[in-house]
Amino acid sequence: MLKVGITGGMGSGKSTVCNILKNLGVPIFTSDDVGKYLLDNDDYLKDEIKRTFDSDMYTSTGRLDRERMAKLVFNNPDELQRINAIVHPRVKAEFDSWCKKNEKKPYVVKEAAILFETGKHKEMDKMVTVFCPKEERINRIIKRDEATKEDIEKRMMHQYSDAERNALADFIIINDGKEDLLPQVMELHELLLNEYTRVKALF
Repeated sequence: MLKVGITGGMGSGKSTVCNILKNLGVPIFTSDDVGKYLLDNDDYLKDEIKRTFDSDMYTSTGRLDRERMAKLVFNNPDELQRINAIVHPRVKAEFDSWCKKNEKKPYVVKEAAILFETGKHKEMDKMVTVFCPKEERINRIIKRDEATKEDIEKRMMHQYSDAERNALADFIIINDGKEDLLPQVMELHELLLNEYTRVKALF
């Protein structure tokens, strides 16, 4: 089984690419969704967040106050690093367990926004980045989240640039609204299946 990481800047269309692969039968692990679930449901994680930050980070219903946390971490790189240090090991443990359940598949996908930034790309066999120009991504996010351009650019500051991601990736999928997306994903799928067959033949 190959472990394939899929990343890209905010609004690049990572989820769209992963949905296509999911329809092809590829198991998809969405790191951000798993992290959000754990923050609301993992008692150990909740206790660590309360101890490290503030018990008021959680609402009376036991859910993380995401708006408050976002304001804290996105204006302070040190605080962002602190919460990542708490959450990422738990997400990794979930991913490792999930991989064991899918070990008979030719390949699995881990979708995450900051695979390169955290160094987690080194744990993948192949890395894919979904590329879309920054201005187009900003426009997409404004329409999707009703966020301001200023807030979006602040969040983007914590991610690698397109050039940095593209230089590190094994495959680049262009999702700028001009290039046809489906043929690129199908080509990627075939390449990964062939890579799995090649690697399997070595053992």
